[in-house]
Amino acid sequence: MKDFLLYVITDKNSSKGRGHLEVIKSAIDGGADVVQLRDKEATARELVQVGNEIRLLTHRKHVTFIVNDRVDIVLATDADGVHLGQDDLPLSIARKILGKDKIIGVSTHSLEEAIQAEEKGADYIAVGPIFTTPTKVDYKPVGLELIRQVKDRIKIPFVAIGGIDENNAREVLKAGATRVAVVRAVVGSDNITEAARLLKGVLKS
Repeated sequence: MKDFLLYVITDKNSSKGRGHLEVIKSAIDGGADVVQLRDKEATARELVQVGNEIRLLTHRKHVTFIVNDRVDIVLATDADGVHLGQDDLPLSIARKILGKDKIIGVSTHSLEEAIQAEEKGADYIAVGPIFTTPTKVDYKPVGLELIRQVKDRIKIPFVAIGGIDENNAREVLKAGATRVAVVRAVVGSDNITEAARLLKGVLKS
């Protein structure tokens, strides 16, 4: 997880009718290094089916495959890891279930949460939401200052998330992030591949 730049998360409400597999394939074609299957409404059976297809694709493309929330889907599809929110399964329990070889990421919204996640053994953390975003309506934007704080205190990889797009990504990088996670900026674009390519170019520069 140390060498990634662009982390793309699926979202049915943003993808304009396109399925998870199509979205992820297009994002990978545009340069996504990590992809996350996120679907709060799908059944376990549906998640396993699409997850297995994503697993085959990401294996071929050498892209990291993360599942949002669902440790059971990680096991069922042999995904690379899980991403947990603050209200999801505790990290310590997820680690017991998944073992040391699976990746566990944690969403954090303050420096205290970031430090706690690192101390409890997270492999990476997401920091945000940096800007206002409809995908996290229950959280106030934390702003760029939290990136600066986390950069100085956290040793594990962190990814900035929340309202980031091609237009403001440079501000995020200037604040000290080197990796970003996006939903709408890529998944909601008419041309997912081109949107991912443009954002990846900003991150590389």
